[in-house]
Amino acid sequence: MTQLSYDTASARSAADDAAEHVDPARLTDAIDALATIGARSDGGVDRPALSALDFSARRGLIERAQALGCTVSTDACANLFFRRAGNEDLPPVMTGSHIDTQPTGGRLDGAYGVLAGFECLAALADANIRTRRPLEVAIWTNEEGSRFQPGAMGSSTFVDPSRLEGFRTVSDAAGVTFGATLDAHRSAFPTLATRAPGAVHAFIELHIEQGPLLEMAGTPLGVVTGIQGVRWHSIRCTGAAAHAGTTPMAVRRDAMTLAVRVRGAIEAFALELGGDAARITFGSWHIEPNSINTIPSAVTFTVDFRHPEPAVLARFDAALAECIAQHGADVHLEPLFEHPPVHFADSAISRVRAACDALGVRSQPIVSGAFHDALHLAKQCATAMIFVPSRDGISHNPLEATDDEHLVLGTRALAHCLVELCNEAP
Repeated sequence: MTQLSYDTASARSAADDAAEHVDPARLTDAIDALATIGARSDGGVDRPALSALDFSARRGLIERAQALGCTVSTDACANLFFRRAGNEDLPPVMTGSHIDTQPTGGRLDGAYGVLAGFECLAALADANIRTRRPLEVAIWTNEEGSRFQPGAMGSSTFVDPSRLEGFRTVSDAAGVTFGATLDAHRSAFPTLATRAPGAVHAFIELHIEQGPLLEMAGTPLGVVTGIQGVRWHSIRCTGAAAHAGTTPMAVRRDAMTLAVRVRGAIEAFALELGGDAARITFGSWHIEPNSINTIPSAVTFTVDFRHPEPAVLARFDAALAECIAQHGADVHLEPLFEHPPVHFADSAISRVRAACDALGVRSQPIVSGAFHDALHLAKQCATAMIFVPSRDGISHNPLEATDDEHLVLGTRALAHCLVELCNEAP
């Protein structure tokens, strides 16, 4: 194939050609192969960040990238970058995700986005397509946060390197520090070049939805417009421990009764304020003394509220403060974490939508309910995401699955979008 020029028609032709060269069997075989590293007996995957299993997976992907003619580099947070050179020395277009998993995770979360990126590299090589800009596939370190907290350490330090010093001292459950695993990664891959800091033109992350909306709508692809904001709080309700059999109901100070009442009030105003887009979860409960025949003296529970609109999050904050004040000194609120909603770049969203249209695939706009590495990249460059449906909306679970047809469609849309972005003018 003759090298294409960069006029609009040629760029579109190259994007179509790249999408057509996506090989379904090669993609699914790569997903199957990576899933064997850390495979669980129930069909799930347990591959902790910067573990020996993670190193093994990285080693295989490094070899595959080099066989495709890509250069491989790393950085101080053990992110990996697989770079296919462009014809001009311009900021690259990036894609990718992560390969660490939850302890009882599935085979697609994160891994699909990385392997789809590799399939795009292979499709470009098969079609002999050269792009104006370099294309990089990234593996971001410790996205899940299941071994080291917080999650998304790799992508957040890529955008803000000052975070790394604090992250290095974080320990896992066995007392191993994140810094020690970073040093081990450098020792395990001593020949990798260090990626020089620099601008990124755009980042597109392909991911399974991890929810049921696309499947419910019968839509093959989601054009992700942003990531909803979140508020995490801890609420402690206090009472008085007393004997379950001897204390009359009228004189009890039951912390659980109080906690259930507060929880109900919070859920009611959260749903009223947020409507169908609201997500409210009370996921962690700690009861003292946690005895079958003792009235609880204290109950601590968490609140996770998410919504895509900043104004709704602000109204929730005000309503929560008022609710706590109304219940007096026996209820104490401790904020744990918050993050504003992120709206992806309109230019990148348009590219994703155009790729779906060019392939003749129905798509719909969708807001991500989960955090992703794209949340951090959006602070640095034009960013968007593509979602494919999750069967029964299941993720972080060995039953996590997506139909092969949808996995291939998502990869073809990604390939089309990446080529269009790679051929954009400075």
